[in-house]
Amino acid sequence: MLLVDDQPLLRTGFRLILEAEADIAVVGEAGDGAAAVEMTRSLLPDVVLMDIRMPGVDGIEATRRIIREGAASHDPKVLILTTFDLDEYVIEAVRAGASGFLLKDSPPEDLVQAIRIVAEGDAIVAPSVTRRLLDRFATRLPAVRDAAPPPGLDTLTAREREVLAHVARGQSNAEIAAELVVSETTVKTHVGNVLAKLGLRDRVQAVVYAYETGLSRPGQG
Repeated sequence: MLLVDDQPLLRTGFRLILEAEADIAVVGEAGDGAAAVEMTRSLLPDVVLMDIRMPGVDGIEATRRIIREGAASHDPKVLILTTFDLDEYVIEAVRAGASGFLLKDSPPEDLVQAIRIVAEGDAIVAPSVTRRLLDRFATRLPAVRDAAPPPGLDTLTAREREVLAHVARGQSNAEIAAELVVSETTVKTHVGNVLAKLGLRDRVQAVVYAYETGLSRPGQG
């Protein structure tokens, strides 16, 4: 993975945490977005841990470039670092193609878990944060997707719509499975079908789609 933050001390802290994990290798560090794009191109990391606020090319633009270029090669995942006072930037990060969010003051174990989750590509990082952000900035969501809108909800089966509603609440596959009394494998299959039918990249975009179509609304539990 690649660490991207304009504060060397933070990068060092992240590296110490991550290098203690046998299944995570830090292949490089970047102090700004432009360097992050270049290093992603040359080092081909699976996951990029990306700060939003940086001088020059910020994390949002860097994410946009990485996702656009990486789609044709190794499909890197971008995990965005954010703070509560910068929540509004996360919506732009979704537009740019980020796969998840993580608070900068999260405990080390959450950082490690978040990276693994994003690498697998099958869950939303910090569901409570995702819901809080979307609830707060729901009025901005119609502009989230620049491309032509994906097919409507009528392409989904009743169960797929039900699963999508649970995904929009920030629930994991295990939580959805327990609530619907089915296996996690079945839920994962339904989520995959939803993403494929709607032309969505990941669960983060599925949450945004659910808000845009009215399937989920701010404040719903």
